[in-house]
Amino acid sequence: MISDFHLLSDKIDELAALTQALRRENAELRVAMIAMAAEKADMAARMAQAQLRVIAVLEQLPVPEAPEPESTDENNEEQAA
Repeated sequence: MISDFHLLSDKIDELAALTQALRRENAELRVAMIAMAAEKADMAARMAQAQLRVIAVLEQLPVPEAPEPESTDENNEEQAA
């Protein structure tokens, strides 16, 4: 019966150690999650700034002129010949 108590005590100690390890891992994961959230926010801000710069560059580009339609006088002369 004493061996049963020792076995139970050992299992309780093992469970307590596992619980502590999981709590530490959970805390580490929370810290990592906060860091990644901050990194994500930074990346989103950088992407928004890059988008604004691209828009500014595109606005500075000259607008291509539309090709002039062919003159109908030339078409009429070709059809008459």
